[in-house]
Amino acid sequence: MSASVAVIGCGYWGRNHVRVFHEIGALAAVCDADPRRAAEHAEACSVPARLLDEVLADGTIDAVVIATPAASHADLAGQALRAGKHVLVEKPLALRATDAEELIAMAAGGDRVLMVGHLLHYHPAFLRLRELIDSGRLGRLQYIYSNRLNLGKIRREENVFWSFAPHDISMILALAGEMPESVTARGANYLHNVIADVTNTYLSFANGINAHVFVSWLHPYKDQKLVVVGSEGMAVFDDTREWGEKLRLYGHRIAWREGLPAPEKADAEVVVVEPAEPLEMECRHFLECVRDGATPRTDGAEGLRVLRVLEAAERELIAQRAGAPNGATAASLDAAASRSRSAASRAFPGARGDVPAAAAASAFPGAFIHESAYVDEGCTIGPGTKIWHFSHVLSGSEIGADCVVGQNVMIGPRVRVGDRCKIQNNVSLYEGVTLEDGVFCGPSCVFTNVVNPRAEVERKDEFRPTRVGRGATIGANATIVCGNDLGDYSFIAAGAVVTRDVPAQALVAGVPAERIGWMSPAGERLGDDLVCPRTGRRFEEREDGTLAEVAGVER
Repeated sequence: MSASVAVIGCGYWGRNHVRVFHEIGALAAVCDADPRRAAEHAEACSVPARLLDEVLADGTIDAVVIATPAASHADLAGQALRAGKHVLVEKPLALRATDAEELIAMAAGGDRVLMVGHLLHYHPAFLRLRELIDSGRLGRLQYIYSNRLNLGKIRREENVFWSFAPHDISMILALAGEMPESVTARGANYLHNVIADVTNTYLSFANGINAHVFVSWLHPYKDQKLVVVGSEGMAVFDDTREWGEKLRLYGHRIAWREGLPAPEKADAEVVVVEPAEPLEMECRHFLECVRDGATPRTDGAEGLRVLRVLEAAERELIAQRAGAPNGATAASLDAAASRSRSAASRAFPGARGDVPAAAAASAFPGAFIHESAYVDEGCTIGPGTKIWHFSHVLSGSEIGADCVVGQNVMIGPRVRVGDRCKIQNNVSLYEGVTLEDGVFCGPSCVFTNVVNPRAEVERKDEFRPTRVGRGATIGANATIVCGNDLGDYSFIAAGAVVTRDVPAQALVAGVPAERIGWMSPAGERLGDDLVCPRTGRRFEEREDGTLAEVAGVER
């Protein structure tokens, strides 16, 4: 029996997934941020249009396909895996290697299939090319190059390298059979100061293979070509040609005569390839892996390898604009994402060592940083995060994915902000403050880091840490005295002054703050029955004054 699949994202490429999964009888639902677009596809395929939460909560849906903007891939894939779904996510798997690693571990821990949409691995011509290479027809591989060129589609959320190159890097890594020892990249910007429109990337492998990838969205015609040069022959996979001409084999060789190389040319041989839609082959492979519990050809590990090369090349492009030496080493391919962001920030020194917004936007792919904001050296900012007017992120701070940082906000130094946090205007997060995922900080709420500050007394050695638990809400103008712990999903009323630890889900108000009730994780105040009016989840108060959920009880 085939698995049932929901497609999340029905836009430019997602609509093709909708079509294919419908044609093979596996489409169960569609989901899109635009309700009208979702409704159109739902009507055409006779399936329901569902909200994301509905898809994830539906036990009859076995798997999801994520075809949304790249900045949302990691978050949506994580949500789906936590909900017990098998996941096919379009390229790239994530925008940070650390996020990809977390997804791989999550999939393995939940015994779920995690597959990346590196489409050309399922193209009949590429599969046939791999067969020729594996049979020894080309001899020892020496050089591989690819062109992916066109006029458009021009993007502003990512440069041409992140948009076009993942497919080619994926194919090259598969043919080389190992990770490169070094990555060198050069780019050119014509339409935007910090978004590359043309890039050339060079890869060098320990087994002697060299490769390069040329991508551009400012090219007069479409060119999608992979050329493989071996000691006994050469092959060209040209995806712009008709099916009968997509793969050609050249028996060219280099003969040595009197110590000099001499080319021996041969006529081109068209390699027969059975026509098939690569996307259908990819989708069917995903369903087979879900059914059999098999490892996909393009699994999470393969996606992570591609992502490491993308990150290394991106560091090169940033270093090029700063005038630094090029040539990423093998060690840099395994460096942490935070190290790459630190290197990126050093490439754009501004006043006080800050990174101006235009440079920072390139240093942190997928993030938006307003032109009036500054980011210091050594910071990490996740994809999807927006930092607005006159805000300042100080050195060593880490901000997760999909956060919103309002106007006139100061973060740092060395502050950690989790994913999906919202920090409203006029908030300062000082050293020692940690926000877990999903925290809301209302306008002008106040954090401290010293209990009894004096302007004339240095007390940096007395900083006390403050942890704000997952999903907690802090109201406008509330004050959080340092050294206290705000439990998960706690709720601090506007104007309250917190002077001691707050239990998870506690609603506190007043000066000093006292508990006046309990809140559900959905943000609803619980009544005497301790049942969430939004979700039906039921809780009970324990003898130690904390709240616990009553398992298996819903209204």
